Amino acid sequence: MNFSSINWKRAAMQPGIPVLLLILVALAPLYGSGYIVTLFTYFILYMVLSVSWTIFSGSTGYISLASAAFYGVGIYAAAMFGERMPFIFVILIGGIASFILAFIVGAITLRLRGIYFAMFTFGLVVLMKEVIHYWEITIEGTRGHFVIYQSNETIFYYLLGIFIVTMIVAYIIRKSRYGLALASIGENEEAAGHTGINVTMVKVITFAISAVFMGAAGAVMATKFTYIDPGVAFNPMMSFSPALMAIFGGMGSIYGPVVGAVFFSYLQEWLMTGSLKNYYMLIFGAILVLTIIYLPSGITGLIQNLWRRIRGARSAPTRG
Repeated sequence: MNFSSINWKRAAMQPGIPVLLLILVALAPLYGSGYIVTLFTYFILYMVLSVSWTIFSGSTGYISLASAAFYGVGIYAAAMFGERMPFIFVILIGGIASFILAFIVGAITLRLRGIYFAMFTFGLVVLMKEVIHYWEITIEGTRGHFVIYQSNETIFYYLLGIFIVTMIVAYIIRKSRYGLALASIGENEEAAGHTGINVTMVKVITFAISAVFMGAAGAVMATKFTYIDPGVAFNPMMSFSPALMAIFGGMGSIYGPVVGAVFFSYLQEWLMTGSLKNYYMLIFGAILVLTIIYLPSGITGLIQNLWRRIRGARSAPTRG
């Protein structure tokens, strides 16, 4: 038996399965109903947010709750520039604006650690919401903005494109020397600094890169809302949900946040449209606590551990 050919086939199948799944998802607007397209759109949105969150927090161990701030900046970019330029440039502006905001905030706050960093990043969401609310009411004399409408199919395909780019960037970072630096920071930040890594700059750049995709996704989703205000743009749930999805799916692999995003997106849809909608946050919180206690590596980590045990049992010599 030619084992080298078997290994080659396995290596070819690894990227082939995700590509096949992406093709099937891309065909959803062609064979699915409007509800299916909308459901898949929210799947992809949360996949982008959770993978983006993992780019920074998954490696460094810093729990960022600023996702809603970067997502909201993208939403307001669509409201401000949607009538002035092509949609693709609006998306780029949303991503760039989020990058700049994350770079500034990261340079100021990434010397903080643990709960202090988490509290500050969540405070950023509240601050952005209140500042824009004050500006609209006091300076502009109005509240909220209308956004140019885009079709469900357009929103779907733009988000799918952003997701593909997000996965590529996450993969490149994880497999590069830059990813090794991030992992070193997560293991022992002081030791990483002693080895010559510019710890602060690596953290700030990664934090800003992760924000790009959140802002771009916000710019796309704004066209689905058609009307936005600070309460819609800077919804705190958009900070907690990506973290919960990534932790549940497992931050040890690139696909873990994707699994978590799909699971919780569907769970959210099921709960919010059923009789348990009043217990939505309670159920989410309970799942998060149970995951942290009993599944520290997430669902994908559990599956990988079980698979290793099965392979180990098969390869173990049998006794006569």
